[in-house]
Amino acid sequence: MKFTFTFLFAFISILVSIPLYSQNKASISGKVIDSKTSEIMSYASIRVLDAKTEKLITGGITTEKGTFSLQVPYGIYVVATEFMGYKTWKSDILTLDKSNAAINLGNILLQTQSQQLTEVEVRAEKSTMEMALDKRVFNVGKDLANAGGTASDILTNIPSVSVEPDGGIKLRGSDNVRILIDGKPSGLVSFKGGAGLQSLQASMIERVEVITNPSARYEAEGMAGIINIVLKKDKKQGFNGSFDVITGYPINEGLGINMNYRHQKLNFFLNYGIAYRITPNIAHNFQQVFNGDTTVISDQDRNGNLKGFNNNIQGGLDYFFSEKSYLTASYLFRRSDARRITDLTYRDYYNSLSNLIRTTYRQQDEKETEPNSEYALTYRRDFDKKNHSFSAEVRYIDNWERSDQLFTQNAFMPNGSIDKAQTLLQNSLNDEYEKQWLFQTDYSKPIHKDGKVEVGARANFRDMVNDYVVNQQNENGVFVPLPGLKNYFIYSENINAVYGIVGDKYKKLSYQIGLRAEWTNVKTTLRETNEVNPRNYSNLFPSAHIAWEMPNENSLQFSFSRRVRRPFYNDLSPFATFSDSRNFFGGNPNLNPEFTNAFEIGHIKYFKFGSLSSSLFYRDTKDKIQTIRSVNDLGFATTRPENLTGEKSFGLDIASQVNFYQWWKSDFSFSIFNADMDGSNIDENYKRNTQSWFARHTSKFSLPNRLDIQVRANYEAPQKTVQGRRLSMYYIDFSISKEVFQGKGTLNLNIMDIFNTRVSRFVTEGANFITDGSSQFRRRQINLTLNYRIKNAKKVKSIISDETN
Repeated sequence: MKFTFTFLFAFISILVSIPLYSQNKASISGKVIDSKTSEIMSYASIRVLDAKTEKLITGGITTEKGTFSLQVPYGIYVVATEFMGYKTWKSDILTLDKSNAAINLGNILLQTQSQQLTEVEVRAEKSTMEMALDKRVFNVGKDLANAGGTASDILTNIPSVSVEPDGGIKLRGSDNVRILIDGKPSGLVSFKGGAGLQSLQASMIERVEVITNPSARYEAEGMAGIINIVLKKDKKQGFNGSFDVITGYPINEGLGINMNYRHQKLNFFLNYGIAYRITPNIAHNFQQVFNGDTTVISDQDRNGNLKGFNNNIQGGLDYFFSEKSYLTASYLFRRSDARRITDLTYRDYYNSLSNLIRTTYRQQDEKETEPNSEYALTYRRDFDKKNHSFSAEVRYIDNWERSDQLFTQNAFMPNGSIDKAQTLLQNSLNDEYEKQWLFQTDYSKPIHKDGKVEVGARANFRDMVNDYVVNQQNENGVFVPLPGLKNYFIYSENINAVYGIVGDKYKKLSYQIGLRAEWTNVKTTLRETNEVNPRNYSNLFPSAHIAWEMPNENSLQFSFSRRVRRPFYNDLSPFATFSDSRNFFGGNPNLNPEFTNAFEIGHIKYFKFGSLSSSLFYRDTKDKIQTIRSVNDLGFATTRPENLTGEKSFGLDIASQVNFYQWWKSDFSFSIFNADMDGSNIDENYKRNTQSWFARHTSKFSLPNRLDIQVRANYEAPQKTVQGRRLSMYYIDFSISKEVFQGKGTLNLNIMDIFNTRVSRFVTEGANFITDGSSQFRRRQINLTLNYRIKNAKKVKSIISDETN
């Protein structure tokens, strides 16, 4: 590892010392936009061809803002621009010499194509997946399987991302991933983590960005990377909008509205989603606990229904002081009301299944209310030069959740008599509060021709509270708190950060190096028992990205970053869930943060008929946070996070897009990794090596009469854990859509998990137990969605800077 760091920084030093000019070189630049809507065309393919032979000289892709700049030797050329669903654009003959060494083609207008080929109509659409060297962008509206679903369903369909049965999110097999909404932390994921995304409708989401190795510009949280969910927002002149009406089985009724009105300097936008869902779930656990000559056996079944009513509304306005200066104010309100009924059955045996001791029936009846408000004010100023900008933002989050639960438990002996000691009536009241302030400012200034310097600062102040009590009815009919299950947990977190980035380009080689400093102050308090646990630490997080534009439309990038996973609120809160009286899940107030050094080499190759991207990655993690299950002699289990010694992992990601024919588009992704886990600090047997892989294939067929069909197959291979293994899982989704109302509407039918096989199965082993379990939190879902679009946009020159990043 020391050699790797030495090599890395020596290489960067050499790059910095390279002169930032060259002789006999010229540049070609421009911006690619849609000819009808004036929308920018991110990641469009640019090729520079010899004017006589049409031989490829160099190439590349446009930035997120649709711009490009390529260096070529003096000569005579033609520039070709291509994007899926659009006609190829070619420039006039360009002559570059000493007297004409820089040509700006200005706005390149791409026109959509619509033509009949063997009775199959080709319709222009933005690619489902767009690839840049530092991230992948998924335009979720073009994925038919997302219609009528939630944000959690969308992530299920994204390569390298997996969604656990309880809603947890993993990226490349790691659950240490940072989830952002519009580039910022959100109350949606504060209390429940990734499970909170199940209350956000897919119709409100425009795209998802997956950043596997972030630069110093981003907060250092998230060892596996960042998933940024971008909500819909339009800025075109006039009135524009879309409506989604959803119905499904199991019950899924919803309405989504996305609207904006732009008049000169003012732009108003509004997104609203309302949904009512009933989500059935099942699970089964079979556990054996060994105690000398005695084996305690528990066979447990769970059958539950979650009824959820969700409201989401986001509104705001943009005010443009000038063409390069604007202010945005926005407000997001979300309210989730849920009723959860879960029936559990426990069958207890001694030594064999022929020796039944007791049968226990337990029911959880939970009412949950969760309102969440977010306020944001953002100012941005773009200066005349490219990469010269300033932005500032203040954001406030006010989140509250109340859970009111009643537990009824009845136990019976094999002869049918009541076991009074295990017949219980309990209730639990849990109030959680969150207040969070975020202040952030960023400044970027160009240096030399293609270089820039970025600096920024961020301050985040968060206070969270959990007021928790579990009561049990005594023999007099009075509810009294259970020992150790009444407390008031206070979590206070302050994180301040500054960063700096320097980047430049020499010929076909680009580099960017950055450094981020973060100061963390975390304090937890258990008020009832007066337990206080302060944590203060400061850390440096370097990052480096090096890119090489290779011949024949190839690109190669090397990146490095240092990341952190701080123990968060749910990791530290010691309160255990009480819905299952045999299996408790809680936090660990003594957790330490884990740190990761992440390396990645990425490659992108563009073909005339598609693209192929691949990346090799390596991660070295210290103090790895992992949940550990322990079971007492009676078979009662506790699962909580612990710090392992560490983990080393490496792997390969491959993603491709292939257009076999005008009417057949295929996406394929494959990820394979190896991990060495070391938990010997907890148990000498907790040292494991595992290999696993994930594969996903999607085929989309565009048929006559504006009919589309999509089929997706998913497979997750078995994977070892420090305590056992997770078994394989597979499922298939099917979707069909038809354009209606003369192209203004789309009717979509999708069936998620056609064969109802998306079942999570696991085996967990400890010194005295073996647990074999399965769960299916999501059953087969059928959705029918009608989307209707209103477009009244005026074609005007965009007043937002072409060069914003």
